[in-house]
Amino acid sequence: MEDQHPYPNQDNMNHERLLELYGDYILNHGERPKNIYLFAKENGFEEKEFYHYYSGFGHMEKEILNHLFKKSLELAAEADISREVPAKEALLNVYYIFFENLTMNRSLILFLLGRESLRHVTLLENLKETHRLFINSLDFNEWEIFQKAKEDIRRFNEKSRQQALWLHLLSCIDFWKKDTSPDFEKTDIYIEKTIDTGFELIDNEPLKKLVDLGKFLWKEKR
Repeated sequence: MEDQHPYPNQDNMNHERLLELYGDYILNHGERPKNIYLFAKENGFEEKEFYHYYSGFGHMEKEILNHLFKKSLELAAEADISREVPAKEALLNVYYIFFENLTMNRSLILFLLGRESLRHVTLLENLKETHRLFINSLDFNEWEIFQKAKEDIRRFNEKSRQQALWLHLLSCIDFWKKDTSPDFEKTDIYIEKTIDTGFELIDNEPLKKLVDLGKFLWKEKR
């Protein structure tokens, strides 16, 4: 599996090397390995080495998108290390890098995601937790759209904001899955537009219907 930084070429096994080998197997065979023993044997390591890092293939698959998101956070942090970045810019920077990483691994990601509704795909569980921590690290008080919002929106509790932005990320992934534009340029446009308009919608809907934000976000892809 590729990302902005190539996986280390080391003799000893590590969690990134396992993700790379697993991704390569799926892309070369068009299916998941039959079992961990055969997967380890084919790649020249002992089965027990696998369990140092993952309990099974399901555990590994939950880490793939999460790994790409963490790498995106690292790269964005490196790019912004010398200056303070507003919340909106920080969010956009991470998303642009993340979707570039997704595109570099598109065949694998599409295979893993399948055709299920993203809101019910269990392999996104680890990504959701990392995304939650990232959102909590942003200072939304300086975001212009919140400054202009009504008082009840400015008092948006932390959990509601996490849910809104998680739904937004899911909508972006869903859009990217179906995007047929060159270099998936429409996905970048979609991300930028919905970062703003998603919260404008919140200003016009009852807070108790926050989850309906997802319906609005999905309209853009049609």
